[in-house]
Amino acid sequence: MELNVLMEHAPARVDDKGRLKIPADFRKLIEEKYGSDCFITSIDGEHGIVYPLPVWYDFQARLAKVPSTSVAKAKLLQRVNYFGQAAAIDNQGRVLIPSILREVAAIVDDVVVLGNADHLIVWNEEKIQKRLKGSPLTPDDMKELELHGV
Repeated sequence: MELNVLMEHAPARVDDKGRLKIPADFRKLIEEKYGSDCFITSIDGEHGIVYPLPVWYDFQARLAKVPSTSVAKAKLLQRVNYFGQAAAIDNQGRVLIPSILREVAAIVDDVVVLGNADHLIVWNEEKIQKRLKGSPLTPDDMKELELHGV
C-alpha cells in the first residue's frame, strides 16, 4: 500500500554524527511531494519535528498573521528558533538533527519516527512510551474529536 500522507510509525536510528536515517516510505513521500529541504525543530524540547520546507513556510505564513504583540507567538518563535535548523535529506536518506535538540530530547541511537500528515515527529523510544502511558486517550478526548467529525 502506497502512502499519500505521512502516517504510521517506524523505528529509525540516529548515527554518531547526529544524522537521522529517515524511514524509506516517509522519505519517498517527502521527496516526491515536497523535495529534500527541511526545517527541524521542537516546540517543547521533548521531541523533534521534521517539517518539509514548503510545509514549514506554510506554517510561517499562518504565524505571520498573528500580531507581533502576541505573547504566545513570541514564546513559540523562541522555542522553534532555539531548537530549529534548516537541513536537507542527503542521498542516503539522512537528515542532521540539531545538536541542542539531540541533547535535550535525547534523540540519539534508536528512535521512533511518527508520520503526522505532512511532517514527521521524532521521539526517544523511552520518552514516547512514558508519554503514551502517562497521557491516555480519554472518553472526554473522544467526545471532543466527535465534535469535529472524527
